[in-house]
Amino acid sequence: MSNTRACKPGGGRKPSKPEYSAAKNLAQQMKAAAGLYTDKMSLQAIAEALSLNPIKVRKLLITAGVYESDTAKLVQQTFNTLRETQSYSAAVTSTMAALQLSRPSVTSYLPYEKGVYFPEDAEAANISAGAERQRHYRAVVALRKNPCEENLWKCVVAFRGYKFKTMSGLPFTYTLKKGRGDEFTKELWIDRREDSKSLAWSSVTLAYHNISKIGEVVDRPKALGDIRGVSYIYGLFYRFGLIDVPDKAKEKMGGEEY
Repeated sequence: MSNTRACKPGGGRKPSKPEYSAAKNLAQQMKAAAGLYTDKMSLQAIAEALSLNPIKVRKLLITAGVYESDTAKLVQQTFNTLRETQSYSAAVTSTMAALQLSRPSVTSYLPYEKGVYFPEDAEAANISAGAERQRHYRAVVALRKNPCEENLWKCVVAFRGYKFKTMSGLPFTYTLKKGRGDEFTKELWIDRREDSKSLAWSSVTLAYHNISKIGEVVDRPKALGDIRGVSYIYGLFYRFGLIDVPDKAKEKMGGEEY
């Protein structure tokens, strides 16, 4: 007769450290690794500083969205394409076959499947400069690849707190407030020197639909329409890559980042 007994619901060994959170620990490791990486430290140096394996450091940086390489890009693009029709494990196996890589090599270039990512609504002060740049980059690429109001809003969310400039070179930033459900309300609060003014999302979308062709040169803000706050919208659209501006304006607006 077997001595094994069925486990009772909720039974089993209690955790020795109930306060321990794997997710929290991973988030802390990512933040530490990303912080060191922006200081131009090598993976090996970061690994030694954090007492981690260099491969794990790279995976942490990939999960945080601050590490890039041709190999990482190829692996992730191949995997993401296969993942659309396959399970995680099957997509890894297919990526191995497609790129002639081992399973450890493939998974080392993928973010942690159940890891803690820096969410899009995380404040810039809570993520590294590298992670913030990657967030901007991903939002702009998605908008250029598929221009639509949804991706435009994602850009607006990603760039809150960013220092824009108007056509005349005046700096400004904007913030977003959260409403019910902890979601951002669709109203931009423009911070210009000592005062703030609101910019309605409807004004932004109206100007967006007045763009004749994505990426074309728009000579002046008013060309987007007689819209309240259009001088600010002009600055946003230029940085998002929706429009281009005259060369003389680029000098005052800081050139093109992407």
